[in-house]
Amino acid sequence: MIIGADVGGTFTDLVAVDSQSLHTAKVPTSRVQSTAIAEGVLALSRGGSVEALIHGTTVATNALLERSGAETALLTDEGFEDVIEIGRQDRPSLYDSFDDRAEPLVERSNRHGLSSSVDIPDLEGVEAVAVALIDGHVDPVRENEIAAEVRRLSPAMPISLSSEVAPEFREFERASTTVLNAYLTPITAQYLTRLADDVLAPGIADSVAVMRSSGGLMSLEEAAAYPAAILLSGPAGGAIAAEAVATALGRTSVISFDMGGTSTDVCRIDDAAVDVSYERSIDGYTCRLPAVGVHTVGAGGGSIAWIDSGGALRVGPRSAGARPGPAAYGLGGVEATVTDANVVLGRIGPNASFGGAIEIDAERARRAVAGLASQLGMSTVDTALGVLRIAEEVMAGAVRTVSVEQGVDPAGSWLVAFGGAGGLHATAVARSLGMGGVVVPRHAGVFSALGLLLAPPRADAVAAVHIIGEDLDRARSALDSLRDATAARLSAAGSDVVAITSVLDIRYLGQAHEIAVPWLGSEGFDEVRDRFEELHEQRNGFTRPDDDLEVLAVRCAATGRPPIDRGAIASWSPGEPARSLRHIVTSRGGEMEALVVGRSGLGAADTVQGPAVIEEAEATIFIDAGETATVASDGSLEVTW
Repeated sequence: MIIGADVGGTFTDLVAVDSQSLHTAKVPTSRVQSTAIAEGVLALSRGGSVEALIHGTTVATNALLERSGAETALLTDEGFEDVIEIGRQDRPSLYDSFDDRAEPLVERSNRHGLSSSVDIPDLEGVEAVAVALIDGHVDPVRENEIAAEVRRLSPAMPISLSSEVAPEFREFERASTTVLNAYLTPITAQYLTRLADDVLAPGIADSVAVMRSSGGLMSLEEAAAYPAAILLSGPAGGAIAAEAVATALGRTSVISFDMGGTSTDVCRIDDAAVDVSYERSIDGYTCRLPAVGVHTVGAGGGSIAWIDSGGALRVGPRSAGARPGPAAYGLGGVEATVTDANVVLGRIGPNASFGGAIEIDAERARRAVAGLASQLGMSTVDTALGVLRIAEEVMAGAVRTVSVEQGVDPAGSWLVAFGGAGGLHATAVARSLGMGGVVVPRHAGVFSALGLLLAPPRADAVAAVHIIGEDLDRARSALDSLRDATAARLSAAGSDVVAITSVLDIRYLGQAHEIAVPWLGSEGFDEVRDRFEELHEQRNGFTRPDDDLEVLAVRCAATGRPPIDRGAIASWSPGEPARSLRHIVTSRGGEMEALVVGRSGLGAADTVQGPAVIEEAEATIFIDAGETATVASDGSLEVTW
């Protein structure tokens, strides 16, 4: 048995696969994440042997969002102590003078400029050290000397070196990423140690791997040393699973839509390849490490509806979380949430439960929404509809961010919707953007956990180069070294190398930003230039064919064999024949009688005409009037209109 465990803000989702079957569980997320994971693994395994636990964690993300990381010191060159505060000239919001940059994670008193490699300042009270010298990406010798001296003075001190974390040019981005890594190392390492104590020590599982932001797996030890590489650990699993479903259904252009209790994550997938970016801003902090191109907004089932100072209705980003949760959960929540609005409108039935862990209290949901409605001077039903409409517009904006803002028209693409609340809102979002349809895969409520099991072991590496002109020999030499290094890392972790991919970071001479261009290593300059200009035209709307190109970095990723083969989850058969009930739901068209169907009883080619509510153990799907859901060959629901 192999188990995937994805920790969200409200629920921890688990999927177990053995040689015969697939089982799922959804349990409330515990304050210490490993507690819920251990309980879920024990429940699914029923005391049997678990070969591996694959984990998608939000520990590093939460520590950054809550600013609960380590007291960190930055050691750099004299005169560059303030690079992480100066940053770049761009503002978070060009026309909002009150929207400031995030405060540096290292206080000014803990930023030290060194004149020599042994001039180490007093580090009393410091819990982690980041070393980021200006030339560290091309010459790591002095950074290693500084690290050795710090270890001599403080043997247990966690140290992050820019030459290891992000060996690339651009001193601000490299320093920011290294500081992020140092800031998150102690709390992440402590959590992963506790996870090992809760799961490995008592023999609940034989091994644990962690999902990295780039869509592959890494060991516990590597995740503890490089927590900046797992900042998007959970969302990456969903993107990998969405890509697998899109491939199985022959959909070449899709956008994943993962709506959970706290947030919604979206990611573009073109030609069966998850979009991967090499620089992201996470809560205002630049991280220059590979990550799936996920964009996150604070709109989930637990997002709280509220009234701003101007009297306007708003939704999120504050969430009710796992406890107290939405009012409908009956765990003490009293503020109206998106989930409560769905209950009021009948889209989540009064008898629904989520994985058997939460029973719905419709009366509590109605009271919460009614309280908000009285402040607005509106009816309870109209307020609930307003909550959903606002949340759906926020989510549509997220889809535009990963499509329109990157030069890709979402019209005609399909939305792959999952997460506990994804199926409730996906069609409204897709229709507003003119998309072709919606796919709701099987096990949608725990889909990101399933994606963890489909992710391969992965090793990423980058080498800084600076090439102007047509000679790519230095890039080929760097790529050969990176291939050897990434393959060796996978082999050391006990994984065979299945594939090695590479890209070049290229820009026009003097440009501020570059584009990652796929490269096999054997291709010549003309082929590389053609591919670069095609991508540049798509993203920016123009090319400059007479300008020279600059190659700035070579990137390489080696991948192994995933824990389970996609074929292991492809076969399925319906359960008992679907029993249908009638239930009143409310949509923008008013009240209407809807069919309520159990998803487990639907067979291939079955259709459900809206309005309808399709229920499964971990999620609910709403099919509005004028929409049709058809069961595809793999058990997914394809919704069209």
